[in-house]
Amino acid sequence: MPEASDRNDAADFDLVIRGARVLTPAGIGPREVGVRAGVIAAVEPLGTNLAGRELIELADDETLLPGLVDSHVHINEPGRTDWEGFASATRAAAAGGVTTVVDMPLNSIPPTTTVPHLELKRAAATGQAFVDVGFWGGAIPGNTADLRPLHDEGVFGFKCFLIHSGVDEFPHLEADEMERDMAELESFDSLLIVHAEDSRTIEEAPAVPGAHYADFLASRPRGAENTAIAQVIEAARRTGARAHILHLSSSDALPMIAAAKRDGVRLTVETCPHYLTLAAEQIPDGATAFKCCPPIREAGNRELLWQGLEDGTIDCIVSDHSPSTLDLKDLENGDFAVAWGGVSSLQLGLSLIWTDARKRGIALEQVVGWMSAAPANLVGLDGKGRLAAGADADFAVFAADDTFTVEAAKLKHKNPITPYDGQQLTGVVRRTFLRGHEIDGVTPTGTLLRRPVVEPVETPVVEPVETPVVEPVETQAPHVEESRA
Repeated sequence: MPEASDRNDAADFDLVIRGARVLTPAGIGPREVGVRAGVIAAVEPLGTNLAGRELIELADDETLLPGLVDSHVHINEPGRTDWEGFASATRAAAAGGVTTVVDMPLNSIPPTTTVPHLELKRAAATGQAFVDVGFWGGAIPGNTADLRPLHDEGVFGFKCFLIHSGVDEFPHLEADEMERDMAELESFDSLLIVHAEDSRTIEEAPAVPGAHYADFLASRPRGAENTAIAQVIEAARRTGARAHILHLSSSDALPMIAAAKRDGVRLTVETCPHYLTLAAEQIPDGATAFKCCPPIREAGNRELLWQGLEDGTIDCIVSDHSPSTLDLKDLENGDFAVAWGGVSSLQLGLSLIWTDARKRGIALEQVVGWMSAAPANLVGLDGKGRLAAGADADFAVFAADDTFTVEAAKLKHKNPITPYDGQQLTGVVRRTFLRGHEIDGVTPTGTLLRRPVVEPVETPVVEPVETPVVEPVETQAPHVEESRA
């Protein structure tokens, strides 16, 4: 694409981007975008000739998108920085057009379950982030009293598990504990995000014997998700709290989710690229790069998840980037019973979803809505996820018709493994901008975000108007002549 050109210092804007394809809330069209002090200050029709100190003209095959928001990323630092880290994760995010991530409270050591632990997390991230980073808190047994202080310190909500999390330092909640924490969160209108698999259902399922993917799938049945999601819905119904279902994989749960939403339950739902682009029937035995929990299910299930997105039952698409070291994936033995459960795809999400969406006739505008505006709305970041005046100048330059082949060794995240290695994808992120500056992968310019403080709306005090007292007036009844017949 053409290189940026310098303009005089008297220009109206710091940066102007012009192109025939600019995606705003009104759709894709020919527009010019003016940026001042890191914020979008103007969006005008192409030909307005906005003046900027820097000018970028998009190539004919490029679309300017709002930066994506990924609200489900495991960065793992501090404590498990050999799995991932703030520098590597945020470089990968930027390479995929993601300009905001929200970090999960595990698998770092310590987990983000107290204010001091949050401070350690922020200290680790300081000076390393190439994109903006927010933080979830964790809800575990015994930390109910820590939830409000974490909320006041700016976490975006709280994550819990209804099954073993995979790491002992982040124990799961029982259903009654989850409801108790929901009631606490409702008192200050925070959000509980739930890994919804029922431990008892999985205990009764067949054990995972080893290298056969079909056996692993049988060990994490849909019923485990369905049961746990029903528990979340009923707890949210009883408490009035906001609840969010993480990484939905079971299409069986869609009818009850839709019914709960119709009933007014404050429920949102996400799914992930691996559930929308992969299918159990295509996963080779021993291919532990594909292992995640809940698991990738059958092709028919995948099609129903797409329907759930299109009809609004599912709200957003996020990565659930959950990396580990290569040895923890047990690549040599291919044993699903012992391999770490997590898919690495932070850098690839937009291209993965666009590759499949375009085959289904789904517009790029809709894909970006699921991956940018919807997750921004989930966490309350009004300045993210939209290309409009007043929003942060976070952009991705996307070549929607370009193709590339995934090479795991060339991805920016720390450990070179992904189930998409060798797959050809459509759609290339060519440049990414954070607050009007291109992310170069060398100088970290990301900000550590705090939950926006929503000030309560004050009801105007209306002084009572003193009404004058009117003394009653005595009146005499009129004299009526008595009729004499």
